[in-house]
Amino acid sequence: MTVTVRFAPSPTGYLHVGNVRTALVNWLFVRKMGGQFLLRIDDTDTERSKDEYTDGIREDLTWLGISWDKEEHQSKRFDRYRLAAEKLRAQNRLYACYETPEELDVQRKMLASRGLPPIYNRASLKLTDEQKAKYEAEGRRPHYRFLLNDEEMTWNDLIRGTVAMRATTMSDPVLLREDGPDGQIRPVYTLASVVDDGELNISHVIRGEDHVSNSAVQIQLFKALGFAVPQFVHMALLKTKDGELSKRIGGNDIRMLRDAGILPMAVNSLLARIGTSDAVEAFSELTPLVEQFDFKRFGRAPANYDVAELEKLNEKLLHQLPFAAVKDKLPQVDEQFWLSVRANLKSLAEAQVWWEIVHGNITSGLPADDAAFVKSTIEHLPAAPWDEHTYDAWLAAVKPATNRKGKELFMPIRLALTGQSHGPELKKLLPLLGRDKVIERLSA
Repeated sequence: MTVTVRFAPSPTGYLHVGNVRTALVNWLFVRKMGGQFLLRIDDTDTERSKDEYTDGIREDLTWLGISWDKEEHQSKRFDRYRLAAEKLRAQNRLYACYETPEELDVQRKMLASRGLPPIYNRASLKLTDEQKAKYEAEGRRPHYRFLLNDEEMTWNDLIRGTVAMRATTMSDPVLLREDGPDGQIRPVYTLASVVDDGELNISHVIRGEDHVSNSAVQIQLFKALGFAVPQFVHMALLKTKDGELSKRIGGNDIRMLRDAGILPMAVNSLLARIGTSDAVEAFSELTPLVEQFDFKRFGRAPANYDVAELEKLNEKLLHQLPFAAVKDKLPQVDEQFWLSVRANLKSLAEAQVWWEIVHGNITSGLPADDAAFVKSTIEHLPAAPWDEHTYDAWLAAVKPATNRKGKELFMPIRLALTGQSHGPELKKLLPLLGRDKVIERLSA
């Protein structure tokens, strides 16, 4: 059997670290197994789905190094969902319901007030043809539910172990909604996903644990439609210090991280390891993550996502990057500059900042009473050419002449030359600045 997985984002927004983790885990698993990775764009919500988000999904995955073998769009498969619905209707497993959202909400509240679970009461199964006609005459359009058999759905989850759920503990799921564009019936995720997974031969469905109840329902749906049931794998969700991760709350979309100068392998290194028994460490490429991948290492507890941990990984990787890896992203920067500053950068974007500091104009941070000290530093400035030893020789000469030491000695020089109290070592910046610019900035 060929192992085939899918990553199925909805193009209603940009990717965030939560769904990128799902994509990455699917990709690492299938690459280790030598199988196929399918990118499925779940765009049945035609009003909210946008081409710019689809393009953004492709761009983000490519940036991360996550390649796909085939791409499918649900918006091009509506005919397949209609055929599946007809098959279910012929089995008497799909039935029309006429309750409004408000009426369903009242039902749920009444059940909750009695301490009962909010399970749909199947009242629409008892409607006569006359009652249905009356509803439709009133302008009501039906939605359609899948009639669950009273049985236990079980599967061996590769992370959660044996999972068993009884159909009587859940409502018959809605498969077709009445609110499609131009009065059309709209297939919902539960139906469309099963049809796609079945027809596209998905062998493993790997997703978040918030889909566990969906999987239980979908097992019956796979069987009713005559498809093989795939292997289900449910990962614990990511959480932040502020709570559950989502697109809206602490989502950290990938474009935001990229714009902030975070490296793709920093994202991959963190998301591949959090929630597992393996230590998080910085990887410069995906190959070892593929080789070491194993679902047995995943835990059941929510995985903690901390952007500070991502930044630390990013720094470690940044400090090792050769010039060839950044020259296209920093076209103004040369190799000497990059090797001089990279050990002190927190993000790639900071390299551009320091390029401007070295080559542009700055505002000195010196107080007025340091004028005499600065004058002495100019008098003891070594002759060119300069190298990494020039700075230490310079301080050695200025120290006895000014009777200063430590921070009192080096901080005014740093402020005068860079306008910053921190950053790359001055012994490396000095040769980049050159003697004329150093004198100019000290004199200013």
